[in-house]
Amino acid sequence: MIKKKVVVVGAGPGGLTAAMLLASRGYDVDIYEKQDDVGGRNAALKLGDYTFDTGPTFLMMLHILEEMFDLTGRDMREYLDIRQIDPLYRLAFRDGTEIFPTSDSAKMREQIARLFPGNEKGYDRFVKYEKKKYDRLVPCLQVPYASPVDLLTKRMARVVPYLDAHTDLYSHLGTYFDDDRLKTAHTFQAKYLGMSPWQCPATFSMIAYIEHVGGIHHPIGGLNQISQAMAKVVKEERGRIHLETPVEQVLVEGGRAVGVRLASGEEVRADHVVLNADFGHAVNHLLPRHQLRKWTPETLEKKSFSCSTFMVYLGVDKIYNIPHHNIFFARDYRQNVDEITKSMTLSEDPSFYVQNASITDPTLAPEGHSTLYVLVPIANNRSGIDWESHKARYRDKLLDYLEKHAGLTDLRQHIVAERMIVPTQWETEHDVYRGAVFNLGHSISQMLLFRPHNQFDDLPGCYLVGGGTHPGSGLPTIYESGRISAGLILKEDAWL
Repeated sequence: MIKKKVVVVGAGPGGLTAAMLLASRGYDVDIYEKQDDVGGRNAALKLGDYTFDTGPTFLMMLHILEEMFDLTGRDMREYLDIRQIDPLYRLAFRDGTEIFPTSDSAKMREQIARLFPGNEKGYDRFVKYEKKKYDRLVPCLQVPYASPVDLLTKRMARVVPYLDAHTDLYSHLGTYFDDDRLKTAHTFQAKYLGMSPWQCPATFSMIAYIEHVGGIHHPIGGLNQISQAMAKVVKEERGRIHLETPVEQVLVEGGRAVGVRLASGEEVRADHVVLNADFGHAVNHLLPRHQLRKWTPETLEKKSFSCSTFMVYLGVDKIYNIPHHNIFFARDYRQNVDEITKSMTLSEDPSFYVQNASITDPTLAPEGHSTLYVLVPIANNRSGIDWESHKARYRDKLLDYLEKHAGLTDLRQHIVAERMIVPTQWETEHDVYRGAVFNLGHSISQMLLFRPHNQFDDLPGCYLVGGGTHPGSGLPTIYESGRISAGLILKEDAWL
């Protein structure tokens, strides 16, 4: 039997998931990656002796990742050393209030009762209701959507009463809690989707539930080690990964994807193409314009996109005694969010996130040193902000905040290595459309059937994976996109 050949464009988490699943089922798999390492935005960023995750730092829904390895006949724990982080994170407000959410529901309830008396009953209702939402909605995110008929299922009928699409996330949390700080503590997760809690559908209130019940984890070496482990599986299954080998265009014959043309001019033929490039970038640069009907550059301009991020990675000659994950809210959180998502202006009082991973993981820095990963949600490049003229000043402002509000006193004196990534760099250096690092927005009108389909509508033989397709952004859902697309290929070839 002649093996079917699959070409995967991009070695990000979605592409690697699809590749290892298909290779384990006997497909002849080649991955072509522009960068010099696997992972995409899930790759390691190295500054001398310091190692950072470029992008994602929260690992949730660990069972999804375990399932991907199980499907290849492997035990994930043999490839990754994973630790649970608890408390999950520190949430710090300008009035001095600090919340330390935990996976221990009894401790979480006690903390709420102590800090926000009376709201512990709301927490009980939150856990009970959001579990029902989770149990019904997650199965809907694990199957493809290609036509309206796919919405007319018993599975979807069960979830409709729990979608809460009629209201926004912040208002929905008001049905549980009466303190704005407590609402914010359960709605800030909208940042994972690059959206405002006042615009994000209340559907996503279950993200906080997922964290509280399933926990947050950290692989030793960083989340980038997940991509390294997946790449290892691909190679064990005799798949090939071609680094520093950019793809120029998807090849089309007879209206079907038949391979790719590399930047070198070489053409590689395949039975199927899995596209793991950023979706907006792919539409504008990798897919033949004449082939596009439903999804064109003009269509994209009418869609809503997520926010971007201003990043600072710091290697320091000190270990700070702050938690692994830390989130610091602006004094006026709603104004800050509106500046990111509505007026698209540069916030002078930003919220920001700090990962102090070295307190958990000593492999990331030399002994006695540590890595600090700092992220500021910021407007995407539709804002027109001139980052060349603003980035140095904004970096200094951020260091002031870190020293004053984050417990990183005298930080400037301890910096050994540093790198910044601003929204324009996400677009020009990492091929992220509009610098929108969380891809297309996650409004109901851009979810499920209304998101780019895993079997790309405009091009038979081309399958999409990553945050720009169904089910959406975030590592667990990106892994699911890889599983869905691999399943569609197997189905097309009648292997299922």
